[in-house]
Amino acid sequence: MAAVSLMSMDEAPSDNIVYDGIVDDSPTRPTGLYVRVRNMVKHFSTAKGLFRAVDGVDVDIEPSSIVALLGPSGSGKTTLLRLVAGLETPTAGHIYFDDTDATNLSVQDRQIGFVFQSYALFNHKTVAENIKFGLEVRKLNVDHDKRAAELLALVQLAGLGDRYPKQLSGGQRQRVALARALASNPRLLLLDEPFGALDAVVRKQLRTSLKEIVRSVGVTTIIVTHDQEEAFDLADKVVIFNRGLVEQQGTPTEIIKKPRTPFIMKFVGETNVVPASSVLAKRMRFITPKSKVMFRPHDIKLFKTLDPEEKRTTVAATVADKANLGWVIKYTLRFDDDVECELQLTRQQDEREYNLVVGSRVYVYVSRRAMLGFDPSDVDSTPVV
Repeated sequence: MAAVSLMSMDEAPSDNIVYDGIVDDSPTRPTGLYVRVRNMVKHFSTAKGLFRAVDGVDVDIEPSSIVALLGPSGSGKTTLLRLVAGLETPTAGHIYFDDTDATNLSVQDRQIGFVFQSYALFNHKTVAENIKFGLEVRKLNVDHDKRAAELLALVQLAGLGDRYPKQLSGGQRQRVALARALASNPRLLLLDEPFGALDAVVRKQLRTSLKEIVRSVGVTTIIVTHDQEEAFDLADKVVIFNRGLVEQQGTPTEIIKKPRTPFIMKFVGETNVVPASSVLAKRMRFITPKSKVMFRPHDIKLFKTLDPEEKRTTVAATVADKANLGWVIKYTLRFDDDVECELQLTRQQDEREYNLVVGSRVYVYVSRRAMLGFDPSDVDSTPVV
Protein backbone atom coordinates (compact mmCIF):
# COMPACT_ATOMS: atom_id res chain seq x y z
CA MET A 1 0.00 0.00 0.00
CA ALA A 2 1.31 3.39 -0.91
CA ALA A 3 2.06 5.88 1.81
CA VAL A 4 -0.52 8.59 2.29
CA SER A 5 0.41 12.16 3.11
CA LEU A 6 -1.23 14.12 5.89
CA MET A 7 1.25 16.95 6.04
CA SER A 8 0.49 20.59 6.70
CA MET A 9 2.65 23.46 5.51
CA ASP A 10 3.04 24.70 9.07
CA GLU A 11 4.56 21.44 10.24
CA ALA A 12 7.96 19.86 9.86
CA PRO A 13 7.99 16.66 7.77
CA SER A 14 8.35 13.38 9.60
CA ASP A 15 10.28 10.33 8.44
CA ASN A 16 8.94 8.69 5.30
CA ILE A 17 7.18 5.61 6.64
CA VAL A 18 4.99 3.35 4.54
CA TYR A 19 1.79 2.25 6.22
CA ASP A 20 1.13 -1.43 5.61
CA GLY A 21 -2.20 -1.77 7.37
CA ILE A 22 -3.32 -2.23 10.95
CA VAL A 23 -2.37 -5.68 12.16
CA ASP A 24 -4.86 -7.55 14.33
CA ASP A 25 -6.08 -11.07 14.96
CA SER A 26 -9.35 -9.94 13.38
CA PRO A 27 -9.47 -8.94 9.67
CA THR A 28 -6.81 -6.31 9.03
CA ARG A 29 -9.11 -4.10 6.95
CA PRO A 30 -12.56 -3.68 8.45
CA THR A 31 -15.46 -3.81 6.03
CA GLY A 32 -17.44 -0.60 6.08
CA LEU A 33 -21.02 -0.69 7.25
CA TYR A 34 -23.99 -0.24 4.97
CA VAL A 35 -26.04 2.34 6.89
CA ARG A 36 -29.74 2.85 6.17
CA VAL A 37 -31.82 5.53 7.88
CA ARG A 38 -35.57 5.04 7.51
CA ASN A 39 -38.30 7.57 8.34
CA MET A 40 -36.08 9.08 11.02
CA VAL A 41 -37.81 11.59 13.30
CA LYS A 42 -36.38 13.57 16.21
CA HIS A 43 -38.47 16.26 17.90
CA PHE A 44 -37.43 18.39 20.88
CA SER A 45 -39.76 20.22 23.25
CA THR A 46 -38.73 23.86 23.63
CA ALA A 47 -40.15 26.95 25.28
CA LYS A 48 -41.38 28.06 21.84
CA GLY A 49 -42.99 24.73 21.03
CA LEU A 50 -42.04 21.48 19.30
CA PHE A 51 -38.76 21.74 17.37
CA ARG A 52 -38.74 19.31 14.44
CA ALA A 53 -34.99 18.80 14.20
CA VAL A 54 -35.35 15.73 11.95
CA ASP A 55 -38.78 15.22 10.49
CA GLY A 56 -38.92 12.04 8.40
CA VAL A 57 -35.56 11.37 6.77
CA ASP A 58 -34.44 8.47 4.57
CA VAL A 59 -30.74 8.16 3.73
CA ASP A 60 -28.65 5.28 2.36
CA ILE A 61 -24.91 5.30 3.04
CA GLU A 62 -23.02 2.75 0.97
CA PRO A 63 -20.24 0.64 2.55
CA SER A 64 -16.81 2.32 2.60
CA SER A 65 -18.18 5.53 1.07
CA ILE A 66 -17.83 9.08 2.34
CA VAL A 67 -21.13 10.92 2.80
CA ALA A 68 -21.35 14.61 3.71
CA LEU A 69 -24.33 16.03 5.58
CA LEU A 70 -24.66 19.65 4.54
CA GLY A 71 -27.12 22.40 5.37
CA PRO A 72 -27.69 25.68 7.20
CA SER A 73 -27.67 25.93 11.00
CA GLY A 74 -30.64 24.16 12.58
CA SER A 75 -31.36 22.11 9.47
CA GLY A 76 -30.98 18.71 11.17
CA LYS A 77 -27.62 17.48 9.90
CA THR A 78 -25.87 17.30 13.28
CA THR A 79 -28.94 15.78 14.94
CA LEU A 80 -28.96 12.99 12.35
CA LEU A 81 -25.27 12.33 12.99
CA ARG A 82 -25.97 12.06 16.73
CA LEU A 83 -28.88 9.70 16.06
CA VAL A 84 -26.65 7.44 13.97
CA ALA A 85 -24.05 7.56 16.74
CA GLY A 86 -26.58 6.64 19.42
CA LEU A 87 -26.10 9.93 21.26
CA GLU A 88 -29.77 10.82 20.71
CA THR A 89 -32.87 8.62 20.98
CA PRO A 90 -35.19 8.80 17.95
CA THR A 91 -38.75 9.99 18.30
CA ALA A 92 -39.58 7.56 15.51
CA GLY A 93 -37.87 5.67 12.70
CA HIS A 94 -35.09 3.11 12.38
CA ILE A 95 -31.37 2.90 11.72
CA TYR A 96 -29.93 -0.25 10.15
CA PHE A 97 -26.29 -1.31 10.14
CA ASP A 98 -26.12 -3.86 7.33
CA ASP A 99 -29.11 -6.10 8.17
CA THR A 100 -29.14 -5.31 11.89
CA ASP A 101 -31.63 -2.88 13.42
CA ALA A 102 -29.23 -0.62 15.33
CA THR A 103 -31.84 1.91 16.46
CA ASN A 104 -31.59 0.93 20.13
CA LEU A 105 -27.97 -0.23 20.24
CA SER A 106 -25.77 1.47 22.84
CA VAL A 107 -22.99 3.77 21.65
CA GLN A 108 -20.42 1.20 22.74
CA ASP A 109 -22.00 -1.54 20.60
CA ARG A 110 -22.06 0.46 17.38
CA GLN A 111 -18.33 0.13 16.51
CA ILE A 112 -18.05 3.84 15.77
CA GLY A 113 -15.09 6.20 15.71
CA PHE A 114 -15.63 9.92 16.41
CA VAL A 115 -13.70 13.01 15.33
CA PHE A 116 -14.88 16.40 16.63
CA GLN A 117 -14.00 19.99 15.79
CA SER A 118 -12.62 20.50 19.30
CA TYR A 119 -10.31 17.44 18.94
CA ALA A 120 -11.50 16.19 22.38
CA LEU A 121 -7.98 15.04 23.27
CA PHE A 122 -6.80 14.47 26.83
CA ASN A 123 -4.22 17.18 27.48
CA HIS A 124 -2.69 15.26 30.40
CA LYS A 125 -1.99 12.23 28.19
CA THR A 126 0.66 11.93 25.51
CA VAL A 127 -0.25 11.54 21.85
CA ALA A 128 0.34 7.78 22.03
CA GLU A 129 -1.72 7.50 25.23
CA ASN A 130 -4.57 9.37 23.58
CA ILE A 131 -4.55 6.95 20.65
CA LYS A 132 -4.43 3.91 22.95
CA PHE A 133 -7.26 5.16 25.16
CA GLY A 134 -10.04 3.49 23.18
CA LEU A 135 -8.13 0.23 23.01
CA GLU A 136 -7.77 0.22 26.79
CA VAL A 137 -11.41 1.06 27.45
CA ARG A 138 -12.62 -1.66 25.09
CA LYS A 139 -9.92 -4.05 26.34
CA LEU A 140 -9.04 -5.14 22.82
CA ASN A 141 -6.58 -8.00 22.61
CA VAL A 142 -3.97 -6.29 20.45
CA ASP A 143 -0.53 -4.85 21.03
CA HIS A 144 -1.52 -1.32 22.04
CA ASP A 145 1.93 0.18 21.55
CA LYS A 146 2.25 -1.35 18.11
CA ARG A 147 -1.21 -0.18 17.08
CA ALA A 148 -0.44 3.38 18.21
CA ALA A 149 2.83 3.39 16.28
CA GLU A 150 1.11 2.13 13.12
CA LEU A 151 -1.57 4.77 13.34
CA LEU A 152 0.96 7.53 13.92
CA ALA A 153 2.70 6.37 10.74
CA LEU A 154 -0.63 6.35 8.93
CA VAL A 155 -1.31 10.00 9.81
CA GLN A 156 2.32 11.02 9.23
CA LEU A 157 3.10 11.78 12.88
CA ALA A 158 5.64 9.03 13.46
CA GLY A 159 8.00 9.88 16.28
CA LEU A 160 5.62 12.30 18.00
CA GLY A 161 3.96 9.78 20.31
CA ASP A 162 5.68 11.13 23.42
CA ARG A 163 4.49 14.70 22.92
CA TYR A 164 1.43 16.23 24.54
CA PRO A 165 -1.46 17.77 22.56
CA LYS A 166 -0.53 21.33 23.59
CA GLN A 167 2.86 20.83 21.94
CA LEU A 168 1.22 20.21 18.53
CA SER A 169 -0.31 22.50 15.93
CA GLY A 170 -4.04 22.43 15.27
CA GLY A 171 -3.58 20.31 12.17
CA GLN A 172 -1.43 17.80 14.05
CA ARG A 173 -3.95 17.56 16.90
CA GLN A 174 -6.74 16.83 14.45
CA ARG A 175 -4.63 14.05 12.96
CA VAL A 176 -4.15 12.58 16.43
CA ALA A 177 -7.93 12.69 16.88
CA LEU A 178 -8.34 10.82 13.60
CA ALA A 179 -5.76 8.21 14.61
CA ARG A 180 -7.54 7.69 17.94
CA ALA A 181 -10.87 7.29 16.15
CA LEU A 182 -9.39 4.60 13.90
CA ALA A 183 -7.56 2.76 16.68
CA SER A 184 -10.26 0.21 17.46
CA ASN A 185 -11.01 -0.63 13.81
CA PRO A 186 -14.41 1.08 13.64
CA ARG A 187 -16.79 0.11 10.86
CA LEU A 188 -18.24 3.61 10.87
CA LEU A 189 -16.37 6.90 11.24
CA LEU A 190 -18.30 10.04 12.22
CA LEU A 191 -16.81 13.52 11.86
CA ASP A 192 -18.56 16.62 13.21
CA GLU A 193 -17.14 19.81 11.64
CA PRO A 194 -13.65 18.29 11.99
CA PHE A 195 -11.75 21.11 10.28
CA GLY A 196 -13.81 24.09 11.45
CA ALA A 197 -11.13 25.38 13.84
CA LEU A 198 -8.31 25.26 11.29
CA ASP A 199 -7.13 27.86 8.80
CA ALA A 200 -8.05 27.49 5.13
CA VAL A 201 -4.69 26.16 3.89
CA VAL A 202 -4.36 23.46 6.56
CA ARG A 203 -8.04 22.57 6.20
CA LYS A 204 -7.67 21.91 2.48
CA GLN A 205 -4.56 19.79 2.96
CA LEU A 206 -6.14 17.75 5.75
CA ARG A 207 -9.32 16.95 3.86
CA THR A 208 -7.29 15.66 0.91
CA SER A 209 -5.35 13.39 3.21
CA LEU A 210 -8.47 12.34 5.12
CA LYS A 211 -9.98 11.10 1.88
CA GLU A 212 -6.88 9.01 1.14
CA ILE A 213 -6.75 7.57 4.66
CA VAL A 214 -10.45 6.70 4.79
CA ARG A 215 -10.21 4.91 1.47
CA SER A 216 -7.09 3.02 2.50
CA VAL A 217 -8.74 1.78 5.71
CA GLY A 218 -12.12 1.09 4.09
CA VAL A 219 -14.32 2.58 6.81
CA THR A 220 -17.75 4.04 6.02
CA THR A 221 -17.56 7.74 6.84
CA ILE A 222 -20.17 10.41 7.59
CA ILE A 223 -19.04 14.02 7.89
CA VAL A 224 -21.14 16.97 9.04
CA THR A 225 -19.99 20.28 7.61
CA HIS A 226 -21.26 23.76 6.80
CA ASP A 227 -18.47 24.19 4.24
CA GLN A 228 -19.77 23.45 0.73
CA GLU A 229 -16.31 23.22 -0.80
CA GLU A 230 -15.34 20.69 1.85
CA ALA A 231 -18.46 18.60 1.28
CA PHE A 232 -18.16 18.51 -2.50
CA ASP A 233 -14.42 17.82 -2.40
CA LEU A 234 -14.55 14.99 0.16
CA ALA A 235 -17.79 13.15 -0.40
CA ASP A 236 -18.99 10.45 -2.76
CA LYS A 237 -22.50 11.55 -1.84
CA VAL A 238 -23.85 14.80 -0.41
CA VAL A 239 -27.09 14.99 1.59
CA ILE A 240 -28.46 18.53 1.90
CA PHE A 241 -30.81 19.28 4.80
CA ASN A 242 -33.30 22.08 5.34
CA ARG A 243 -35.83 22.40 8.14
CA GLY A 244 -35.40 18.80 9.28
CA LEU A 245 -35.88 17.33 5.83
CA VAL A 246 -33.60 16.15 3.04
CA GLU A 247 -33.93 18.60 0.15
CA GLN A 248 -31.68 16.60 -2.18
CA GLN A 249 -29.08 13.86 -2.05
CA GLY A 250 -26.73 12.62 -4.72
CA THR A 251 -23.22 12.95 -6.08
CA PRO A 252 -21.63 16.41 -5.93
CA THR A 253 -21.95 16.68 -9.72
CA GLU A 254 -25.66 15.81 -9.65
CA ILE A 255 -26.42 18.41 -7.00
CA ILE A 256 -24.40 21.18 -8.62
CA LYS A 257 -25.66 20.58 -12.16
CA LYS A 258 -29.23 19.49 -11.42
CA PRO A 259 -30.62 21.29 -8.35
CA ARG A 260 -34.10 19.91 -7.71
CA THR A 261 -35.55 22.76 -5.67
CA PRO A 262 -35.16 26.55 -5.43
CA PHE A 263 -33.58 26.07 -2.00
CA ILE A 264 -30.83 23.85 -3.43
CA MET A 265 -30.09 26.25 -6.26
CA LYS A 266 -29.92 29.20 -3.84
CA PHE A 267 -27.91 27.29 -1.23
CA VAL A 268 -25.34 25.71 -3.54
CA GLY A 269 -23.28 28.25 -5.41
CA GLU A 270 -23.96 31.88 -6.25
CA THR A 271 -27.16 33.12 -7.87
CA ASN A 272 -28.66 36.24 -9.29
CA VAL A 273 -32.19 37.04 -8.14
CA VAL A 274 -34.48 39.36 -10.11
CA PRO A 275 -38.23 40.05 -9.93
CA ALA A 276 -40.37 37.88 -12.18
CA SER A 277 -41.79 41.16 -13.52
CA SER A 278 -38.35 42.51 -14.48
CA VAL A 279 -37.42 43.51 -18.00
CA LEU A 280 -34.87 40.70 -18.14
CA ALA A 281 -37.37 37.96 -17.26
CA LYS A 282 -39.99 39.34 -19.63
CA ARG A 283 -37.59 39.78 -22.57
CA MET A 284 -36.30 36.23 -22.06
CA ARG A 285 -39.97 35.15 -22.12
CA PHE A 286 -39.62 33.33 -18.82
CA ILE A 287 -43.14 32.84 -17.48
CA THR A 288 -43.70 31.79 -13.86
CA PRO A 289 -46.43 32.22 -11.24
CA LYS A 290 -43.69 32.87 -8.69
CA SER A 291 -42.58 36.34 -7.63
CA LYS A 292 -38.82 35.92 -8.14
CA VAL A 293 -36.45 34.42 -10.70
CA MET A 294 -32.94 33.13 -10.07
CA PHE A 295 -30.08 32.09 -12.33
CA ARG A 296 -26.34 31.54 -12.00
CA PRO A 297 -23.91 34.38 -12.80
CA HIS A 298 -22.07 32.09 -15.21
CA ASP A 299 -25.28 31.56 -17.21
CA ILE A 300 -25.15 35.14 -18.46
CA LYS A 301 -24.07 35.59 -22.07
CA LEU A 302 -22.85 39.13 -22.57
CA PHE A 303 -22.35 41.02 -25.82
CA LYS A 304 -20.49 44.32 -26.12
CA THR A 305 -22.32 45.24 -29.31
CA LEU A 306 -25.54 44.21 -31.02
CA ASP A 307 -24.92 41.72 -33.81
CA PRO A 308 -27.63 42.01 -36.47
CA GLU A 309 -27.16 38.31 -37.28
CA GLU A 310 -27.60 37.31 -33.63
CA LYS A 311 -31.09 35.83 -33.41
CA ARG A 312 -31.28 35.70 -29.62
CA THR A 313 -33.23 38.45 -27.88
CA THR A 314 -31.00 40.46 -25.58
CA VAL A 315 -31.58 43.12 -22.92
CA ALA A 316 -29.56 46.32 -22.71
CA ALA A 317 -27.76 47.04 -19.44
CA THR A 318 -25.20 49.45 -18.07
CA VAL A 319 -21.97 48.37 -16.39
CA ALA A 320 -22.56 49.86 -12.95
CA ASP A 321 -19.46 48.55 -11.16
CA LYS A 322 -16.33 46.49 -11.65
CA ALA A 323 -14.80 44.73 -8.63
CA ASN A 324 -11.30 43.30 -8.78
CA LEU A 325 -11.28 40.20 -6.53
CA GLY A 326 -7.85 38.87 -7.39
CA TRP A 327 -8.29 36.04 -9.87
CA VAL A 328 -11.98 36.87 -10.26
CA ILE A 329 -13.54 39.97 -11.79
CA LYS A 330 -17.11 40.78 -10.76
CA TYR A 331 -19.26 43.14 -12.81
CA THR A 332 -22.54 44.65 -11.62
CA LEU A 333 -24.96 45.10 -14.51
CA ARG A 334 -27.91 47.49 -14.14
CA PHE A 335 -30.90 47.17 -16.46
CA ASP A 336 -33.09 50.10 -17.45
CA ASP A 337 -35.70 49.17 -14.81
CA ASP A 338 -32.94 49.53 -12.13
CA VAL A 339 -32.79 45.76 -11.52
CA GLU A 340 -29.21 44.58 -11.06
CA CYS A 341 -27.36 41.28 -11.52
CA GLU A 342 -23.75 40.18 -11.33
CA LEU A 343 -21.44 38.67 -13.91
CA GLN A 344 -18.33 36.84 -12.70
CA LEU A 345 -15.34 36.14 -14.91
CA THR A 346 -11.84 34.87 -14.39
CA ARG A 347 -9.24 37.56 -14.80
CA GLN A 348 -8.00 35.79 -17.93
CA GLN A 349 -11.51 35.73 -19.45
CA ASP A 350 -11.98 39.40 -18.71
CA GLU A 351 -8.65 40.46 -20.18
CA ARG A 352 -9.13 38.26 -23.26
CA GLU A 353 -12.79 38.97 -24.10
CA TYR A 354 -14.32 41.84 -22.10
CA ASN A 355 -12.37 44.40 -20.08
CA LEU A 356 -15.57 46.40 -19.68
CA VAL A 357 -15.60 50.06 -18.70
CA VAL A 358 -17.94 51.28 -15.96
CA GLY A 359 -20.75 53.23 -17.59
CA SER A 360 -20.61 51.38 -20.90
CA ARG A 361 -23.66 49.70 -22.43
CA VAL A 362 -23.76 45.95 -22.93
CA TYR A 363 -26.37 43.41 -24.02
CA VAL A 364 -27.40 40.43 -21.89
CA TYR A 365 -28.91 37.05 -22.72
CA VAL A 366 -29.91 34.32 -20.23
CA SER A 367 -31.45 31.07 -21.42
CA ARG A 368 -34.89 30.30 -20.01
CA ARG A 369 -33.59 26.83 -19.18
CA ALA A 370 -31.13 28.40 -16.75
CA MET A 371 -33.86 30.32 -14.92
CA LEU A 372 -35.91 29.11 -11.97
CA GLY A 373 -38.98 30.79 -10.51
CA PHE A 374 -39.47 30.88 -6.75
CA ASP A 375 -41.13 32.65 -3.85
CA PRO A 376 -39.13 33.73 -0.76
CA SER A 377 -40.83 30.98 1.27
CA ASP A 378 -39.34 28.37 -1.10
CA VAL A 379 -35.79 29.18 0.04
CA ASP A 380 -36.52 29.89 3.72
CA SER A 381 -34.24 27.93 6.05
CA THR A 382 -35.64 29.16 9.38
CA PRO A 383 -35.97 26.09 11.67
CA VAL A 384 -39.55 24.91 12.10
CA VAL A 385 -40.88 25.24 15.66
